[in-house]
Amino acid sequence: MLAVNPTFERVDRVVREACGKQFTAAVARIEHRGQPVFEAAYGVTREDDLQRPVYVDTAFDLASITKLFVATLALKAVQDGRITLDDALIRWFPEWKASAHAPITLRMLLAHDSGMNSGADFRQLLGHNVTRYTIERELVARPGEKVIYSDLGFIAIGELLQRIYGRSPAALMRDVRSTPVYRPGSALAKTVPATEEDNWRGRVQGVVHDEKAYLMGGIAGHAGLFGSAADVAWLAEQYLGPLCGRASSLVSPETAREATREQAYDPVLRRGLGWALKTSDENSCGRYFSTSTFGHTGFVGTCVWADPERDCSGVLLTNSVYFGRRDIRDLRAAFYEGLIEDLNL
Repeated sequence: MLAVNPTFERVDRVVREACGKQFTAAVARIEHRGQPVFEAAYGVTREDDLQRPVYVDTAFDLASITKLFVATLALKAVQDGRITLDDALIRWFPEWKASAHAPITLRMLLAHDSGMNSGADFRQLLGHNVTRYTIERELVARPGEKVIYSDLGFIAIGELLQRIYGRSPAALMRDVRSTPVYRPGSALAKTVPATEEDNWRGRVQGVVHDEKAYLMGGIAGHAGLFGSAADVAWLAEQYLGPLCGRASSLVSPETAREATREQAYDPVLRRGLGWALKTSDENSCGRYFSTSTFGHTGFVGTCVWADPERDCSGVLLTNSVYFGRRDIRDLRAAFYEGLIEDLNL
């Protein structure tokens, strides 16, 4: 583990005390005004003879934080004039003509109010083409009617990018940053913190935890990326920077503002374009982050939140599902509340 700046003792204590109890591995990174001010690694990749130490550049299964990277690729396509946010997607999905899907737009997919189902039990998908299943599955609400957090909506975005560019999300991601990566090679896979042990695959390590993405060969719009805390902080800065007067290599100030403003209301968690928006102190960014805060969590134990009012961001990557599917909202909130206290903001 890196030496800890004593001014970040609260954050360090929160993560250190949870290590070995709520996860085997973690990396925490904090940035302020676009610069890293704290980064530390904790624990090991797994609790057996195959364990390896964790370093600050260790790649984790990012789970649904993948959605933020894929949303950024989609917004870049908008900036480049390849597509618009509000035109119906039937040009790209002719399967949706004369169906309930016909009004669906990219804005709806990004804001999770397209009416698409949240997901699917992987056992229903065995033997099926997951992309085709996604596109053809009946809606559960009218497009634009309400927020339904949807993996299927982002699988559709991944397919949309494939149809627009003729290239996979993995190839498009490599164009903007060499890491994170889909489908890590065997050498990298051994250094990735392990996640859940299930009856289907055994202890999952170095392959995507999400079952739908796994059935898609590891490349999907909703999950599948493996990356470091620095990768996630870099993505947050692509939006936070323009909101605070700094340049972004990917996102214009107009796109940053649009992506981080409310696009669809939900009483639990409002939605921007890809990003979730702080809605109450019950959200995992805790009590002290402002109402302008945007972020996202990942099922395996990953999260990122950024606050434009304080010009800071925090990334906490863990493998909490190693010990089972328990809610770690309190851990996350304690981390982000400690961040504000340690930065004295």
